[in-house]
Amino acid sequence: MSIFLLIRVGIKKLEDDLWDSANTLRATGGIKSADYAVPVLGIIFLRFADNKFGLVEEAVKAEFEKNKGTRAEVPIENIAKRLCGLYLSPTSRYEHLLHLPSSQSLAQAIKEAMEDIESHQDEQFQDILPKDAYAQIEKNSPEILPKLIKTFSDIPSSASGDVFGKIYEYFLGKFALSEGQRGGEFFTPTSVVKFIVEAIEPYRGKIFDPACGSGGMFVQSANFIERSNKDRGNIYVCGQEHELSTVKLAKMNLLVNNLSGEIKKANSYEDDPFSSKGKFDFVMANPPFNVKGVKESTVKGDSRFTEYGLPKSKGKKDDKITDANYLWISLFATSLNEKGRAGFVMPNSASDARNSEYEIRKKLVESNLVDCMVSIPSNMFYTVTLPATLWFFDKDKKEKDKILFIDARNVYTQIDRAHREWSTEQIQNLVSVVRLYRGEKERYLEVVAKYLGHCKTLLPTIKKEFEAFSTWYNALVEQREVCKEATAKKTKNAEKKSLVLEKLASLDMVKKLEVALLDTSSIEELDNSKQLLFAKALKETLANYDEMKKSLKEKTEEILDFFDLVDRSLKIGTADRTKISNSKRALESNLRSLEESLEQLHYWQSNIEWLQSRFPNAEYVDVLGLCKVADREEYVEEQDYSLNAGRYVGIELEEDNLTADEFKDLILEKHKVLMELNKEALELEALIDSNIREVF
Repeated sequence: MSIFLLIRVGIKKLEDDLWDSANTLRATGGIKSADYAVPVLGIIFLRFADNKFGLVEEAVKAEFEKNKGTRAEVPIENIAKRLCGLYLSPTSRYEHLLHLPSSQSLAQAIKEAMEDIESHQDEQFQDILPKDAYAQIEKNSPEILPKLIKTFSDIPSSASGDVFGKIYEYFLGKFALSEGQRGGEFFTPTSVVKFIVEAIEPYRGKIFDPACGSGGMFVQSANFIERSNKDRGNIYVCGQEHELSTVKLAKMNLLVNNLSGEIKKANSYEDDPFSSKGKFDFVMANPPFNVKGVKESTVKGDSRFTEYGLPKSKGKKDDKITDANYLWISLFATSLNEKGRAGFVMPNSASDARNSEYEIRKKLVESNLVDCMVSIPSNMFYTVTLPATLWFFDKDKKEKDKILFIDARNVYTQIDRAHREWSTEQIQNLVSVVRLYRGEKERYLEVVAKYLGHCKTLLPTIKKEFEAFSTWYNALVEQREVCKEATAKKTKNAEKKSLVLEKLASLDMVKKLEVALLDTSSIEELDNSKQLLFAKALKETLANYDEMKKSLKEKTEEILDFFDLVDRSLKIGTADRTKISNSKRALESNLRSLEESLEQLHYWQSNIEWLQSRFPNAEYVDVLGLCKVADREEYVEEQDYSLNAGRYVGIELEEDNLTADEFKDLILEKHKVLMELNKEALELEALIDSNIREVF
């Protein structure tokens, strides 16, 4: 298994183990999930804060001692904050809490640790960490907190911010599931957020989320910047959230991820704490869908919402907006500066909404603001199943009077019966479509080269596994003489002897497998023709490998069946039995490793083929069933400003390989034949009726 997948699998197992342990404690303690989520996230925070401080602790002490008693002396707390953003006193360290005597209240010790950490932060990070909830948990069930502290000590002390971030987001998602509808208020599935971030690329500047929940959009922006080898200090985040408890979660997220910015408690319909109009480089959001009852009087004097028009039904005199979807869309549009980009989630219904929403959408389209529309699969969100669309605005888009439509409803990974997500590679594949549309050919080639690089790593491993297989198989076959001798000397049952000797004679040695390696010297070159050639050779090689594995698997079953028969029929010496047993285990283990490696190679090859089969020239083309660049005539004259991707992209007919026009001609031809058959049927019906009347 590759290091890449080992790390991913390792983190997933750690997440699952931590959740199972923590949730079992909650259930046995009779604590509601709503009363449990934030305190658990607080303990995860303490573990990570300790990890983070521990990495710089020696450097902090050394610098403090060096300048102690001189004019350059500064408080040790200030040094720690400069180096890692946090300072922890000895009583706030995780080891202190882990080994606290049972005679002392752990709830009180945790509260004091939280207060200590906050005391060294500036005003915006005051009173954000959970404190009082631990006393109630301790009162309900005194053994829960010590077990929780012990559970999260399993997070390695060397765990980086990325590992912590994955665990933190995993728990947010799990709590969102258990919270039901309310869970969607503070958590947007990570894969959806990652796609938005990859599409708008917030490398620098001010990022705004007026419905920020727990701040996941901001964290993924920071992670994207780090993956791009850029400085996360180049962004400043501004978030608004109306729920105080969720505001605290978001601030905690900013603190642990060392992000510069502010989170304000605000109702975005009424409040504008950041004076947002025309101010932001990037806007990202997953606002609440289909909110009814926002008063017109609240927003009608606010240019954030009125620039493109209010979603108000004509003729109605009540003081109500029809629904708030287009209030949010207007807010996102008006918050962008002259070169700003936005990416946000909307229900599918917003793409075709009529009446005043139609007029607003028309103005948005006419202003050349709409850059891309992406239909996403249903069941991507933890709390709602309705289908959704990702909208992307770009105030400085290069392709004027064009809109890219992507229908990604059939691109997903099923994570359980009711929920789906995008894998990292599915995100990269879909984002590659956007980048080709923008003319960024080299970035498409970089993605393909990355996939090919994983194949390059796997190929030598698979070669060694095939060769090791033949070695262990032959080691088992060579035990034939032991079995032959034992059969001749010790087996009195003629039927058993005959069966063993018959199977013994049929065993063949597997030749030493010489597995040819592909030439991988140019595998990472950003040359499309070379990538295509290698991918073709890789596909052929993989097919050969599959055939070899199939044959070897059959031989494995054959020889293992033989030795099972020997075990039942013969009395082999202990030493020989041990040799056979060891060879069998090694052979089975090697076969599993080979199958896993081939499965990984198939995975990377399938992602390469997904891209190259659709974009063979590494240039954007419309792909039936996936993507379409619509021009003004199409989205104005033909579709009347609809932003529903399905109207443009069409349906892929894999079995027929027909284009949309060919499909239309085929249906019309079949309809013509049907009409002729119907006419003939009516004539026959009349003839039968006439004949019956004549006879009777």
